[in-house]
Amino acid sequence: MKTRFYFSAIALLFSIALIAQTKQDKPSVLMVLSSHQELGDTGKDTGYYLSEVTHAYEVFEANNYEITLVSPEGGNPPVDGFDLKDEVNNKYWNDATFQNKLQNTLKVSKVKAKNYDAIYYAGGHGTMWDFPNNKKLAKIAAKIYENDGVVAAVCHGPSALVNIKLSNGNYLVEGKTVSVFTNEEEANVKLENVVPFLLEDKLIERGATVDKAAMWQEKVSVDERLVTGQNPASAKLAAEKIVELLED
Repeated sequence: MKTRFYFSAIALLFSIALIAQTKQDKPSVLMVLSSHQELGDTGKDTGYYLSEVTHAYEVFEANNYEITLVSPEGGNPPVDGFDLKDEVNNKYWNDATFQNKLQNTLKVSKVKAKNYDAIYYAGGHGTMWDFPNNKKLAKIAAKIYENDGVVAAVCHGPSALVNIKLSNGNYLVEGKTVSVFTNEEEANVKLENVVPFLLEDKLIERGATVDKAAMWQEKVSVDERLVTGQNPASAKLAAEKIVELLED
């Protein structure tokens, strides 16, 4: 009887250890959404762009990733690009689990870089105001990158990259090829004089080379462990590239 109990206890401990190891091995991605709602002095609202979250989220979920949503202020961030005719947007917007995460995003101060294999910055014009000078986010991204993780951003999400420096003092984007929301696309939506800076120009100032497609076409650049996408159409492919890098 005692022997049977002993072996049962050993089996239980082995199972717990196996589950813990499985959870530990499950890739984790930190998705960052803007908390900024005011579109400059226009009187209009902005925020994160919904499809740049959902289309990437779908890829990560399909690959069994742990997905954590975070925003500079935490809580329920403001949404832009709210198109429920988009099937992926509609699926997740009406999904209780996704909504629970979305309405309770973590504050950046609660995030530990060591827990994540990748950080993904979703776009939306709100990012132009609250991503570039967020020192805590920049440190998290730098640590993830230097821990052999992936840093990724789409559309205006690369505004988060403009001030990220690595431990050697160099900008993360220096000498790298990136794809970001272009000057032409900004002019096309008539916001080139509203945003605090032109993203394409700023990243070139930081030493990056911008590789771009025609306006609104899918375009993703991968340089080492930096993945960047030009516009909303690039979110899915950017997420797929993150998965490829982490599986290598």
